[in-house]
Amino acid sequence: MTLSMLGAAMLFAVAACSADHSDAKQRARSGHPTASHSATATAPSSTQPLVQKPPELDADETLAGRQKATTGNAEVAFARGRKGDALIVAVRCQGKGTVKVAVRPVHLSFPLECLADKVSTTYNQVAVSGVNRDGTVSVEAPTAVRWSLTVGRGAPAQEESPGTDANSPEAS
Repeated sequence: MTLSMLGAAMLFAVAACSADHSDAKQRARSGHPTASHSATATAPSSTQPLVQKPPELDADETLAGRQKATTGNAEVAFARGRKGDALIVAVRCQGKGTVKVAVRPVHLSFPLECLADKVSTTYNQVAVSGVNRDGTVSVEAPTAVRWSLTVGRGAPAQEESPGTDANSPEAS
């Protein structure tokens, strides 16, 4: 790996961590709208959200399903949405272990590494064919991990042109 690629990879890894929910969710939506996007936030212990409270959606997003604090495995059903909306799956966890999340019918799955002393939250937005259907989110989690989940629907992320920096004068 070249030094510039390594530097870019390190910059991306640092940029993906945020304690601010809206900042993390904005990053999750900044890519290509036909793929799954994820952002993970780990808050310092003094400002951590509680695992008992499922992640919140933005005001312009619609709730489709929710699970309060849970340990072990569970399935959460979510309601049908409008054609053209993206599906949002937000998971919050605490406790040492890996949570495995699977979303049907869109065949999306992702792991979330949970820590014993910190609350971690990940937001995924999916805008692929079939996300307007109803479905289920299956969560596999060790009993040492407490987790909560929110499923929502909203407008897909806007696709940015490659090489365009949102902070550059050309983007204005």
